[in-house]
Amino acid sequence: MSNELNTGLGTSDVIWNLADLYASPTDGAIVADGQACLADARDLEERYAGRVDKLNAIELQQLVAALEALSTRLGKLATYAFLNFTTRTRDAGASALLQRVREIGSEAGKHTVFFELEWNKLEEAMAGELLRAPELAHYRHHLENLRRYAPHQLSREEERLLIEIAPAGRSSWTNLFEKIFGHLQFGDRRRSEEEVLADLYHADRSVRRQAAAELTAGIGSQQHILTHVFNTLLTDKMIDDRLRRYPSWLSAMNLYNEVEPSTVAALVEAVTSRYDIVQRYYRLKRRLLDLPELTDFDRYAPLPHLPDTTLTWQQAKEMVLGAFAEFSPEAAAIAATFYERRWIHAPILEGKRGGAFAHPCVPEVHPYVMVNYTGNIRDVSTVAHELGHGIHQFLAAGQGYFNSSTPLVLAETASVFAELLLFRHQLETLADPAQRRAFTCQKLESIFATVFRQVAMNRFEDRVHTARRSEGELATETINRHWLATQQEMFGDSVTLGGDYACWWSYIPHFVNSPGYVYSYAFGELLVLALYNLYLHDRQGFVPRYMGMLAAGGSQSPAALLAPFGIDLDDPTFWEGGLQLIDSMLQSVEEQ
Repeated sequence: MSNELNTGLGTSDVIWNLADLYASPTDGAIVADGQACLADARDLEERYAGRVDKLNAIELQQLVAALEALSTRLGKLATYAFLNFTTRTRDAGASALLQRVREIGSEAGKHTVFFELEWNKLEEAMAGELLRAPELAHYRHHLENLRRYAPHQLSREEERLLIEIAPAGRSSWTNLFEKIFGHLQFGDRRRSEEEVLADLYHADRSVRRQAAAELTAGIGSQQHILTHVFNTLLTDKMIDDRLRRYPSWLSAMNLYNEVEPSTVAALVEAVTSRYDIVQRYYRLKRRLLDLPELTDFDRYAPLPHLPDTTLTWQQAKEMVLGAFAEFSPEAAAIAATFYERRWIHAPILEGKRGGAFAHPCVPEVHPYVMVNYTGNIRDVSTVAHELGHGIHQFLAAGQGYFNSSTPLVLAETASVFAELLLFRHQLETLADPAQRRAFTCQKLESIFATVFRQVAMNRFEDRVHTARRSEGELATETINRHWLATQQEMFGDSVTLGGDYACWWSYIPHFVNSPGYVYSYAFGELLVLALYNLYLHDRQGFVPRYMGMLAAGGSQSPAALLAPFGIDLDDPTFWEGGLQLIDSMLQSVEEQ
């Protein structure tokens, strides 16, 4: 089934070229780089451990540059091992390589952990004097950011122990999660997760119902394992948060994102207070589909008059590049490079993980994009989303390894902005009012998935992390109950959630890979609506400011990067303004 689909769409040969990293999994350079990383880590520990408080600005700059070079080489190894495993989750050799590289990273980290601990122990006056030195200007934000973690760091011996056992901890459980879904086949036709999920968007209700049943049955066959994986990771986070004295399960993510807890709380409160927008829309959708009730497997049903043409990979490419070119020729040229130089992996393959992502790799190489392309219009939007990430990562690479990494709340901005550009481009090609209405409704559903659904999932995470800490290990039925409750709060009586839907939390990788991540999508979407509004009022002046923000990577805080746009993330009315734009978009559909 997958081979036939790939051939028809023209994705069979859209395979990324990992030789830009290493020639093959048996490349001798992998072994050599791993050995060099360990040697460099030991050397840095021998030369600098116990001496950080005695270094002048020039010496500190040399140490940080050496640590960055080591991290870059480790990052190159880790990227190759991860990407190689991602498309071959059933391959024992790929899994073994990934584990070996993680162990190398753990061993190296054990030797270099001294730096962060000693740097964070410097008295404020001494650290401030060093940070003001011109020699450290490039690393200033990175070093300032490290000091924000000082209240949460442990002793050197404890940190070394945690790093030592890390390869057998969280990463191993996330690997197991990936392997489960890499091996899992759904229904009598033994289809992949992506193929079954695609059927939830089918016009035929019986096809949607069957897809939902197959997804539930497939997940259900592994439910005892998935529940155990989830419980283990909830426990792991509970212990880590307790040891590091984080006040809540979300504190570490907020610190990583460089946003205040009050900012996130304001976002969540603003979004949950407007669940009425979601409920109004799905009541409208039920009437448009002429259904007695809208069930969970009807949520993504296409509306009448929605263009349903299957798009080849080449057609999708032309759409995406065309949308980017209208905004910025530079952005389009960067995106085109991903196609031309084989930085994308697109076909559906047995053993390939589901979903999509963009990986920044290391600045000395380039980002990679993975999608599972099935030819529908949503997949074109996914390609635009991931290429938005890719453009951001490509531009930010100029900041170097430490400064190129962007907080998630801004990383999602670039991707969601790219989606909006594609939507506007596609909408302009439709002359039929009925088609335009249906297409706008589809975009509303995409926005709901990014804003409201992600915040509902944040509420689910909040409930299960809190429950695990107060009640102990959670039964599948308990987790299911929290999932249904937080989803029903969003849908109200507009969508009927069946019992089978209760276990659908268990295929969502973010809960496993990045606890607390999901609010970043809502953050990014509402921020994008504000930025796009600025763009419409000053297209010529906006583009260079926007591209400059992307190129700055993580060299400044989100607040500083957004200051040129006049955006204040701590102003509650900021979130309300974005939600009002969504409401206005819905009103335009309701009035037709």
